[in-house]
Amino acid sequence: MSNPGLSLEWLKERTMLGTLSDRILEAIASKLQPESIAANRRVILEQTLPNALYVLVRGRLERYRTSPNSLALASSLLPGSVLHLTEILLEQPVQDTIVTLTDCEFWVLPKAELMAIAQQFPEMMQSVSRQLAEDVVELSAQLAFEQERQAILRPYLLTKAKRGIVGTSRYAVRLRQQIKEAARDRKPVLIFGEPGLEKDNIATLIHFGSPSRREPMIQVNCNTLQVSGAELFGRMGGKPGLLEALGMGTILLNNIHELDPALLPQITVLLEQNTFIPVRRNEGPKESQAVDPKSSQARVILVAEKTIPGLENLMGHTIKVPPLRVRKPDLKAQVTYYLSLMAQRKGEPKRTLTPEALRRLQAYSYPGNLAELQSLMSRAIAQAPEQCALTDELFWPAEAKKQQFRLNLLNTYPKLRQFLRSDWWPTRINYGFTLGVFALVVFLLFWGPQDRQHNVALNLFWAWWWPLVLIGFPFVGRLWCAVCPFMIYGEAMQWLSLKVFPRTLQRWPRDTADRWGGWFLLGLFTLIFLWEELWNLENTAYLSSWLLLLITAGAVICSQIFERRFWCRYLCPIGGMNGLFAKLSMTELRAQQGTCSAECTTYQCYKGGPVKGEGQETLGCPLYSHPAQLVDNRDCVLCMTCLKACPHRSVELNLRPPGIELWTTHQPRSHEVALLLLLLGGIFLHRLPEIEGKLGLDFHLTQFWPHAGVSVAVLAIAALIPLFGQGFLNLLSPGKHRPFLELAYGYLPLVLCGTLAHYLRLGLNEAGQVLPVTLATFGLGDRGVNLPVLIAHPAVTAFLQGTVLVMGTALTGLLIQKIGRQPITKLWPHQFTALGLLVLLWQVIV
Repeated sequence: MSNPGLSLEWLKERTMLGTLSDRILEAIASKLQPESIAANRRVILEQTLPNALYVLVRGRLERYRTSPNSLALASSLLPGSVLHLTEILLEQPVQDTIVTLTDCEFWVLPKAELMAIAQQFPEMMQSVSRQLAEDVVELSAQLAFEQERQAILRPYLLTKAKRGIVGTSRYAVRLRQQIKEAARDRKPVLIFGEPGLEKDNIATLIHFGSPSRREPMIQVNCNTLQVSGAELFGRMGGKPGLLEALGMGTILLNNIHELDPALLPQITVLLEQNTFIPVRRNEGPKESQAVDPKSSQARVILVAEKTIPGLENLMGHTIKVPPLRVRKPDLKAQVTYYLSLMAQRKGEPKRTLTPEALRRLQAYSYPGNLAELQSLMSRAIAQAPEQCALTDELFWPAEAKKQQFRLNLLNTYPKLRQFLRSDWWPTRINYGFTLGVFALVVFLLFWGPQDRQHNVALNLFWAWWWPLVLIGFPFVGRLWCAVCPFMIYGEAMQWLSLKVFPRTLQRWPRDTADRWGGWFLLGLFTLIFLWEELWNLENTAYLSSWLLLLITAGAVICSQIFERRFWCRYLCPIGGMNGLFAKLSMTELRAQQGTCSAECTTYQCYKGGPVKGEGQETLGCPLYSHPAQLVDNRDCVLCMTCLKACPHRSVELNLRPPGIELWTTHQPRSHEVALLLLLLGGIFLHRLPEIEGKLGLDFHLTQFWPHAGVSVAVLAIAALIPLFGQGFLNLLSPGKHRPFLELAYGYLPLVLCGTLAHYLRLGLNEAGQVLPVTLATFGLGDRGVNLPVLIAHPAVTAFLQGTVLVMGTALTGLLIQKIGRQPITKLWPHQFTALGLLVLLWQVIV
């Protein structure tokens, strides 16, 4: 060596070799050779035999084990450290991997020369043995401390970050930058934001992205801390606290806004001075328990839902986490990530999301943020059939809707709940009554007399069914669909065909059906109107029978191809009308969203399933609607399958303000508005002779093609009247009102009441003749039997028709105001349009 004297002096004062005799130390010093190793290089790998003795002269090393049995995964080595002396002399592999953190200079003694010196000086082994024994004692003490440290930290330990920051929006980019900046140093950090934003995960990203990532990280919930703070600070003369056991690690104080105010001064001192005072014991005077503050090397990260006055000025970094509602550009990436994560957990192919479902998710505000989004995704996957795309109807928010002005009839009338959960509703009614009666009606229409005065089936269809079902819409919505014979035969034929030809029915083509199903049934309804007018269906029995059979055929055919009631939900023209008018109903079937979100895991009301608790075995909702996801009455036929299946009593049958959904949760659809306008035209079409008489014109209604042309014109012209009102509104205040697609629903009461006013003539004049018509149907009308006949006076009929029309107009004016959310002075063109329609309908009906 260039300066053996200086080397000998340095070895004696700065290294563990100073315990050796001068003769041994001189022999070692004479053989040492200098060697330099650059930063970030490995000196030796654990579990390998060393080939030389190393003495660190300058620089810094890190020692660690890749398979640790303790929390102390790594430690630093400073100049003066002697490496591999004991391992070489005892012929043992090293226990740790050693790497250079900086450029390092060593004095190196090859293994062969060290062994030669050991043979020359036998006392060297004795000295090393003594040192080894002392090291064992020290190691035992360290091991005991480490075991105690592990026991203290283990319940609070965080081992890794859950995930990174997903997305590419400016909010996501900024959040990543703030995390990187906070990871570069050990200054305190405050992370705050709304609930459900995974703020604790951001804290772990900071720790595990920092140079101290090999140190432990713990999380402490501030709302569970003792008022004394003994868990954090320890007790004087007793068990050490978390801060002392943590060492150079990171402590995450979660929900710091819920910290007891008595602990705030100690936390402030910890942040300002990096010191703390252990909690005094209760015994003895406080003077005898005086203790100096202890120093803390731990890094502190605070997580809160809001900034904390008095603490925010002590922070080295403050990170405000943006809520999910302002990060909508990241929503698709976040959903894709959750889908991948859940597919990996379940070991199944990754699900896809329909565009409609993504739009529905993007339209929601997410008060629960990422936690709520993940819950929505989990619930949707649990509901959806395997290997099927996730559709929009599977996503419904976990937050409860406002339940103002609602009365749950099932709780108010327990007998009603009992009946609706029984086999009577609607199974026994459908298969014990409706199935046979419908067959009889069809038979009588085909082979009985062909006019209403002599065919009871025709009388029941036009004079009874139409007025009653129209009167029922404001009260019970789509209740008729629960006992509709069309779908009863569809389900019966589906069951029979599956018995004869076992197969798997196709899943619904939801995207196509949502896009085109409404327009298909609109076309069918248009053809029905023209057929009814041109061929006089009201008074032609066999044609009325064909109408019923054709609609039944549609239900049967769809039931042979698709599962459940595809025809009812998307294609049935009567179902489309029923769903439209059901929006005005004063009753609704819904579910308690909080209960469904928190307690339900099987979704038997939607998917079907076996008996579970109070829940009965069912095949699931026939329309694939979840009651907690319903926002209007369109897709509920009140079959009560969900009520029977639910084991949590979540389903409600509510009494509510009529039509409240139209100005609250309603989602307008263009094909529904088109159907509404068609139904408006249908009222005038039914009164074509009266229009001809009022105008003093000859429409040549006895000739087919002129009759057909006039019919189409009447349907079109009547439908244009509300559009003219919208045109005036656009001229007066362009862009300052809601679109026609929303305002058009305001005409629903007038269309319903106008249709009812038309059929009141049949109901009040012919429904009361059902008994003599029944005898006439079977050829007994000439037997001289005098049966009671009830016929309303023409003045009574006119009065009721007029009353219904006035009521419908008034409700239309009110509903337009509610939907438009503007005063009458802003929406007067539509109000005048409604009054104009009242005048026209009065002229042709009353």
